[in-house]
Amino acid sequence: MDFNDSLRRALKTGSVILGPNNTKKCVNDGRAQMIILAGNCAKDLKTKIIANENLFIHTFEGSSAALGRACGKPFAVSTIAIINPGESDILSFKRP
Repeated sequence: MDFNDSLRRALKTGSVILGPNNTKKCVNDGRAQMIILAGNCAKDLKTKIIANENLFIHTFEGSSAALGRACGKPFAVSTIAIINPGESDILSFKRP
């Protein structure tokens, strides 16, 4: 199980939201099944998202630039909301 492969498959086959504003809206609407935060995600944003106890949050080991590359994007990505994983096994990275 490779996280980057699972992430790319979710982006191709599922419903995934990129960016802090859209991620916050998705969390507030209760649509997100999983949130991925870049290792260097802004502290205030991280605090707001972590406050939601019913949400699984995965911290990506790298920076937002590395997370953007993992998504196949030419820009930095600090937050991702997984709404529907599609054919990906990304939700298996949830730990009890």
